[in-house]
Amino acid sequence: MRFILLVALLLLPAPALAQFWSHYSNDLFRYEIDIPPGFEGNGETAGGEGQWFYNLEAEQGLTIWGARFPGSFERSIIDGAAAIRSEGWAITEQSSTPEWATLAAMRDHRLIFQRSILLCDRKSYAAFRAEFNIRDLGKMGDILGGLSRSFVPKGC
Repeated sequence: MRFILLVALLLLPAPALAQFWSHYSNDLFRYEIDIPPGFEGNGETAGGEGQWFYNLEAEQGLTIWGARFPGSFERSIIDGAAAIRSEGWAITEQSSTPEWATLAAMRDHRLIFQRSILLCDRKSYAAFRAEFNIRDLGKMGDILGGLSRSFVPKGC
């Protein structure tokens, strides 16, 4: 039931939050996303695929990455969901189109929301995963909406 509320919150118009947010742009895979207030970055990965952000006070993590897929975007989404299940997460919501996919999952008192997008070269994708405590579900609606709206390929 809570995930239905989460999805509903994502579909509602939210205030323009981007003015207080920072921005992350990845030149290797050519995607960008706004970063919510309070999240600190740890620097790009050694290979330049993405970055991990953390809000220490709220115990929230945000992982952003790009990757090439060997088969199809659809296959990478299926494999990604299987990997999440193998880590002990129960997938509660899943939706996809040929251009993007989202899923939500729960394990113990933690929730994740993951969104993947097909990139301009159509041979790679980018994804973000927000992980947070179930107690923060109500506060995360605007944040997840802002992340999803700002997460786009660049230079198509």
